[in-house]
Amino acid sequence: MQNRVFTKCPRPSLVAIRQAWPFLALAALGCFFSAPTLAQSPAFAEPVTIVPEAQPAFSLGTVLERGLRLESNKRWGEALSHYEDALREHRDNSQLQQRHELAKLHYSFDRRYHDRSFRQSITALDRQQTLTLFSELLQKTSTHYVKVPVWQELGQRGVRALDIALQEREFTSVNRLQASASQISQLRQDIARMLSSRPLSSSRDVVTLAGDVAKRAEAQIGLAPTATVLEFVAAAANGLDDYSAYLTADQLREVYSQIEGNFVGLGVELKAEDGALLIVHVIPGSPAERAGILARDRIVAVDGKSTSELSTDEAASMLTGAEGSWVRVTAYSPGKQPRVINVRREHVEVPSMEDVKIVDKDFGIAYLRIPTFQKTTSRDLEAALWDLHRKGMRSLILDLRGNPGGLLTSSVEVADKFLTQGSIVSTRGRSAQEDFNYQAHYGGTWRVPLVVLIDEDSASASEIFAGAIKDNNRGIIVGNTSFGKGSVQGIFPLGYAGAGIRLTTAKFFSPNGTPISRHGVEPDVNVHTVARPIDAGIAELGDESDAILQAGIEAARSKMAAR
Repeated sequence: MQNRVFTKCPRPSLVAIRQAWPFLALAALGCFFSAPTLAQSPAFAEPVTIVPEAQPAFSLGTVLERGLRLESNKRWGEALSHYEDALREHRDNSQLQQRHELAKLHYSFDRRYHDRSFRQSITALDRQQTLTLFSELLQKTSTHYVKVPVWQELGQRGVRALDIALQEREFTSVNRLQASASQISQLRQDIARMLSSRPLSSSRDVVTLAGDVAKRAEAQIGLAPTATVLEFVAAAANGLDDYSAYLTADQLREVYSQIEGNFVGLGVELKAEDGALLIVHVIPGSPAERAGILARDRIVAVDGKSTSELSTDEAASMLTGAEGSWVRVTAYSPGKQPRVINVRREHVEVPSMEDVKIVDKDFGIAYLRIPTFQKTTSRDLEAALWDLHRKGMRSLILDLRGNPGGLLTSSVEVADKFLTQGSIVSTRGRSAQEDFNYQAHYGGTWRVPLVVLIDEDSASASEIFAGAIKDNNRGIIVGNTSFGKGSVQGIFPLGYAGAGIRLTTAKFFSPNGTPISRHGVEPDVNVHTVARPIDAGIAELGDESDAILQAGIEAARSKMAAR
C-alpha cells in the first residue's frame, strides 16, 4: 500500500498535539459549479511589494551562536528548526549543514525514545525480525526512492546514530545497560574501525554491517541486537532527505488518523519557544478551546513540571495520552497572570477549513482558511462555497498561510474547482510510475475572482494550489514566498512492529514547469512584515496587525472595482 503525500517537513517547531508529525495523505471527491465569469488576468500585472516595517537581519555568527546554545541545553527540536530556517538564507554553508545534521540525529533519537510503540518494539522483536525489517525498508527505498540510494552513506549514518545513542542516558536506561563508560567508549572506537574498512555497495552490505555491529555490541556491552539494528533502521530512512522518515507504529497510526482528519488529544498546535510551549493554533470545538486555552498563550508547566526543564518532545508527550484522561497545564497570556487549566483528552475532529465568512458585504468579499489539505477538504469546500454564494459572495480570499500541505488529490481537486482548463501540477520520479500530469476539467468550475494568501509556512500541497492559480493567471497571490517544498512522499507500511516508511518518490513542478523545491511560489503582492499573526484565522477585517490579510482584501476590492 502506498499513499501519495504532499506535505511540508514535520518541523519540530510545530508540535501538533494531534501528535507531532503532520503527515497527510489520500483523496476526496468534488463537485463543480459555474458561477459568474472572471477575467483571467490578475489585477496586478507586475509584482507589488508592500513593506510595513523592515525585517531584522542576523549575522551567520549570531545564528550559529544561538544554535549552539540550544544544543548545549539539549533542546534539539528547537535547534533543528533554527538550523532549517537558517539554511533557507545560507543554503550552502557547510557549518550550518553539519549542525543541522547533528541536530536532526539527536532530535530523531529523542522522538524514538519518547515513543511508546518504539520502546515496545525493542523488546517485542528479536534480532532476525529486526534485520528483516531493515532489509524490507532498504528494499522499498531501492525501489521507490526518487534517487538511487548511496548505500555507503546510509551505513555511515547508521553507525553515527548508534554512536550518538550510546552517549545518551535514555538509551542506556531503556536498554538496561550496565557497561562502564570505558567499555562503551571502546565499543564506539571498535565500530568506527569496523566501518572504515567496510565498503558498502548494496542494501545487503548495509544489512550485514548492521548485523555485525549488533553482534559486537551484544558481546562487548550486552546491548540487545534489536536496539542496535533499530538505530540503523531509523537512521537509514531519516538520512535520505529532509522528508523521508521511519514511522513507528504510533506515528503510522497518526498518519492515517490525519488522513481522516481526526485524532485523540487536546486540539492545539504548539511551537517550542524560549523554554515554553507557544500555542500556535487552537482547533475550533476542541477540548483546548472549551477549556479556555487561547492562541498566543504560552504553556509553562505540564502537570506541575516546568517546561523549561523538559525537551520539546518530553513536554509534548506529557500532553498526549489516552482518551478520557486529564492533563493540567499552566498557561499565561502576555500581560496577564498565569492560570492553571485542566483539559480532558478527547477525540478531536480536525476541520478541513476554518473562518468561513463574508468580510466585506459592500464588495461581496468572502474569506475562508484551509489549514491542511485532507480527505474531506474538497467536499467541505464545495459546501462552504455554496453557503457563501447564498450570502452574496462575489469574490473569494482563500487563506493558505501556515498550511503545511496534505493530499495530492485534495490539492488538485481544490484547484480544479477554480480552473476551467490547463495544467495543475506535474510530478517526475525515478520510474515512469511516478510521472503524472494533472489537468483541470471544465465541468462546473467556480469562476469568482480569487485571492490566495500564502506565507513562508505554506508548503507542498499549498504550493501546488498557489502555483496552479498563479501560472494559469486565475487569481492574485498575496503574502510571502512559500516554503519551497517540492517533493512527493509515499507512505509504505512495513512487515514488523506495525511500522512504516515515508519516502520521497517524486518531485513536482508548477504548470509553467517551475520546480517548487527550494524556490517556493513568489506572490504577486509581496507583503513583508516583522511578524505575522500566530493564528491567521484570528485577524478580523480592520485588524491592522495582519498586513497580509489587509493586502488581500485590498486586492479583492481592486479586482471588483475594475470589473
